[in-house]
Amino acid sequence: MLLTLPLALAFAAGVDTLGVEYRGVEGRTRVVMPRVDAAVQVDGLLDEPVWRQAARLTAFSQYTPDDGRPAEYDTEVLVWYAPGAIHFGIRATQPAGTVKATLADRDKLSGDDLVEIFLDTYNDGRQALVFGVNPLGVQSDGALSEGARRGGETVGGREASDLSPDFVYASKGRLTEQGYEVEIRIPFQTLKYQTADVQDWRLNVVRKVAATGHEYSWAPARRTAPTFLGQSGTLQGMNGLRRGLVLDLNPFVVARATGAPDGPDWAYDRAVEPGANIRWGVTPNLTLNGTINPDFSQVESDASQVVTDPRQATFFPEKRPFFLDGIEQFTTPNNLIYTRRIVAPVASAKLAGKAGGTNVAVLLAADDRALSADAEHTPFFAVARVQRDLAKNSRVALVYTDRTESAVSNRMLGGDARLVFGSVSLLGQLAASATTPRDGETTWAPLWQLDLQRSARRFSFSYTFSGISDRFVAGSGFISRRGIAQLGFNHALNFFGKPGATFERATFSVNLRGRWAYRDFVHGGPIQDRQGFLGASFRLRGGWILSGTGIAERFGYDSTLYRDYAVERRENGQVVDTMVPYGPKPGIHNRDLSLTVESPRVGPIGFRINYIFGHDDNFFEWSPAAVRIVNATIQVRPTAQLRLDGSYIQQWYQRLSDETVVGVTHIPRLKLEYQVSRAVFVRAVGEYVSQKRDSLRDDARTNDPILIRDPADGIYKRQLALARQANTMRADLLFSYQPVPGTVFFLGYGGSYVEAERFQFSGVDRLNDGFFLKASYLFRM
Repeated sequence: MLLTLPLALAFAAGVDTLGVEYRGVEGRTRVVMPRVDAAVQVDGLLDEPVWRQAARLTAFSQYTPDDGRPAEYDTEVLVWYAPGAIHFGIRATQPAGTVKATLADRDKLSGDDLVEIFLDTYNDGRQALVFGVNPLGVQSDGALSEGARRGGETVGGREASDLSPDFVYASKGRLTEQGYEVEIRIPFQTLKYQTADVQDWRLNVVRKVAATGHEYSWAPARRTAPTFLGQSGTLQGMNGLRRGLVLDLNPFVVARATGAPDGPDWAYDRAVEPGANIRWGVTPNLTLNGTINPDFSQVESDASQVVTDPRQATFFPEKRPFFLDGIEQFTTPNNLIYTRRIVAPVASAKLAGKAGGTNVAVLLAADDRALSADAEHTPFFAVARVQRDLAKNSRVALVYTDRTESAVSNRMLGGDARLVFGSVSLLGQLAASATTPRDGETTWAPLWQLDLQRSARRFSFSYTFSGISDRFVAGSGFISRRGIAQLGFNHALNFFGKPGATFERATFSVNLRGRWAYRDFVHGGPIQDRQGFLGASFRLRGGWILSGTGIAERFGYDSTLYRDYAVERRENGQVVDTMVPYGPKPGIHNRDLSLTVESPRVGPIGFRINYIFGHDDNFFEWSPAAVRIVNATIQVRPTAQLRLDGSYIQQWYQRLSDETVVGVTHIPRLKLEYQVSRAVFVRAVGEYVSQKRDSLRDDARTNDPILIRDPADGIYKRQLALARQANTMRADLLFSYQPVPGTVFFLGYGGSYVEAERFQFSGVDRLNDGFFLKASYLFRM
């Protein structure tokens, strides 16, 4: 009372009392948190008296493109907490007309000005929840778990946040004559944190200015440090936090009507599926989640991808709300946990939290019987992940997965560790799988990986050494390619321009990789693939990025890729043998050049174009080819509410032997969204996939026709290798109402169509379509 009396008298007298200032550039990042028993309306106006008592975080410094320099524009972040929530107020100055802000859907803020709050509630410097807002208060949230995924490919800079999780918090912003202001309230019900009566949290705030492409950090952070979160500031002395009863009940219902041809008619199958998610905060640091019949929550089809190497599996992210909650706790190197393996669960439960420096996450799920090998037994999943903090920024972890159905099972046990020594980090992983088929013997197989990385301002490097047995099976994970061992070296050299210079940063890199077939590596056999990449990247003033990479490779013949191929041997136009084995064939030497141009948002438009050309593998027939690959995206924001996103992918292969085109793919995609309000938008998505392949032959050798084994009957057939063409279209329409995560109303349509000739849009036939409705409501007790 004695402490608050002077403040009360000052307010009554009209004196403008300000909270303590913490200037980040001066290293004043240990914030004594003011606690105020007050409630404010989140309206984007920081005019209530309580904001004068808030701690003031000021004096940001540049993080990108070059760390340590003073920020060009001032940023002030006000922070205080009440018993039930933590509050942030943001004042950002910027020249008039340069602020980029749209009324976008959640997490769709690419090209906007953005402020991100990294809140590490366990004070461990290893993981943080990320709360982002644009100048209008539109939210972009997720989680950052450092060092959990595979490294070794890039050096320097912070890791990307996973924007999959969605959190319930309030935010509102507005543009001002000086820039913009945003107000944020994060209830403690939304967070998991320590159980101590008095606790410290780590905090950093990053501001992105779209007009320049620069990022500013409140706590001075070096891009070359092996950890970004470990350089955060601290919120000290938080006490008396009250979450109350944390019990979220989220019932939902999904109705579908799926149509397909039925003879001369068109028939629809209709289904109504109810379900529910429940979340119980057992303690402040431990949460129990359960679900019955979780929906896929797929309100837009996955964007099609081109496959440049058919030996690599295609990855699609998780989108179901139940599995997204706390997904950072299940993140592992090499994706040994991949919840989309649980395809259509009947029920699932998980427990996740942290206590005494140990993270624990357990997931149990029962999948649909139709997904079992005999369609009679229920596939059961058990997944566990335990992580233990070591020293300042290091950790060790264990992972266990189990997928069992009757006598068929796959189990995997692994351990991984990330050790940080100054500017050097070491990531290691070792795992083994045990797979038991029906009436068969159990097969054991290993996976291992070792990554060494050093980050520094001028010179950085990363070395990686890994191996995945061809018998390693991750029944609950995602392995892009198995049966290989790899050794890689990546060196990068940075140069920085002076403030205001045209070239802000230039990076030159050399990347060398060697790849063996795993069995050859184990038995001392020869290397299969050699790759060399010589790259240069230039960051220009205003956020423009120009980069180029020269590629030199030698790929050895991979017999496993063509084990179902044979040659129809001919002499004088007559078939003399239909079972000539395919290969072995000599290795292929590749020479390619990759060029990329990426723009900031100039007016309403931003774009990125990647163009690859040269000589590369014709994987259709394993022979050299001229290749052309285009991957272009464009974003158009004509108004704050209208968004147009377009993309175009082209993949073109021409035989060097006679200059005939063996394969070509075109994928244009267009997405149009109109944001009626922050909670309501309508969307239309159209995608066209055109694929054409020539009849296959033993190119550059005998030129005889190829036969492909039919998996249905095991017979090698010529018709499977004949020329083919497919032109399919996909249209998705959606009305969405989502005031907060968990409370949604979706009404949508999706249809697939086909035509004979590419891009003619005549004689279009409908393949299938469907209507769907989803309604759910979040009851927060």
